[in-house]
Amino acid sequence: MASLETWIGLRYLRAKKRNGFMSFITMISIAGIALGVTALIVVLSVMNGFQKEIRGQLLNVAPHAEIGYYDTGNGESWQSLRGFVKGRKEVLATAPYVADQALLANSGEVRGVQLRGVLPEEEKNVVDYGKDMPVGSFNDLKPGEFDIILGEGLAEALGAEKGGKVTVITPEGNVTPAGMVPRLKQFNVVGIVKTGVYEVDNSLAMTHIKDAQVLYRLGDGVGGLRIKLADPQNAPAFTRNLVPQAQKDKVWARDWTFSNRSYFEAVELEKRMMFIILTLIIAVAAFNLVSSLVMAVTEKQADIAILRTLGLPPAGVMKIFMVQGAFAGFFGTLIGVVCGVVLGMNVGRIVAFFEDLFGMQLINSQIYFIDYLPSDVNTDDVLVIAAISLALAFIATLYPSWRAAKTQPAEALRYE
Repeated sequence: MASLETWIGLRYLRAKKRNGFMSFITMISIAGIALGVTALIVVLSVMNGFQKEIRGQLLNVAPHAEIGYYDTGNGESWQSLRGFVKGRKEVLATAPYVADQALLANSGEVRGVQLRGVLPEEEKNVVDYGKDMPVGSFNDLKPGEFDIILGEGLAEALGAEKGGKVTVITPEGNVTPAGMVPRLKQFNVVGIVKTGVYEVDNSLAMTHIKDAQVLYRLGDGVGGLRIKLADPQNAPAFTRNLVPQAQKDKVWARDWTFSNRSYFEAVELEKRMMFIILTLIIAVAAFNLVSSLVMAVTEKQADIAILRTLGLPPAGVMKIFMVQGAFAGFFGTLIGVVCGVVLGMNVGRIVAFFEDLFGMQLINSQIYFIDYLPSDVNTDDVLVIAAISLALAFIATLYPSWRAAKTQPAEALRYE
């Protein structure tokens, strides 16, 4: 059985008006809390979805970790780099590479790229995009043939197709009596790769590591070793202890967050700011709840006075209105959580429906890496939002309840 104060507080939530419903202001307060909770859950779910999807896209094209020598011409082979990761259970695969800047030219078009030399049999173990290439495969890269695989966007920009040729211009030229002359080499296009990441598809160019070493005059030198880990989230801790202190002056190690740190820090900061801003919606709804309770206290002055004369202590009166406000906040939070989770799980479909309906594209892959609206409803976020909403609703009941407890029976009943 509920206590007397709880029973009366719940009664006040129900019909005391002619229309048999809660007061209009109380309904608006509940709706405001529900709207704030829904908006906060949906927005954070979308931001979590973006963060998760883009991280997944980047980890498909970027190495989880890398290790290499500062001096690529020191005579050390890439096999020596494997000694640093040998026996590490978290390492799934490794692949050597050579990378340097170059210009690709074809049909009057010129594009700047980072040309990467790879070992095909090793490279396909550390990246996922080589498993389902639109044209060709990694195995088509033959040493000494000067073959090249291009990203889909880059190939389209250059007008290059499989079986054609592109001219590679290196930054280091040849010294001749006429001065410095750029070094040019024609490569055979043997494949086109699609990663799904706009920037990578428009700048990716790969050749066999032997041809890259010849092109850049590296001898047997390598740029580094790409590493695939079982858990990419542990990459920072993995690289931190990968190189012994005595060798850190000649060997470097970095993880996937090194080149993308600023982006993910910006997303985290934006997520926090959006959380704070949208929490203010719930706070505004809580102020509405204060207003509705103050009006309820004013309306129930005679009832409060009668209850006091019957022996109900001030604490009991305070509990009545705290119960009324707390349950209003609970219902608003419950409705908001249900609506927020449902919308958060289906927001991608909803946006896609309106895109088809109006014939417009809201998400541009050239800006956001992806062309759809992802969503990831995080249970911890939902629980935190619900807790904050309930806490604000409870705090909103304190002043009206305290004011009701201070009601003097004689003053309230003077004109009754």
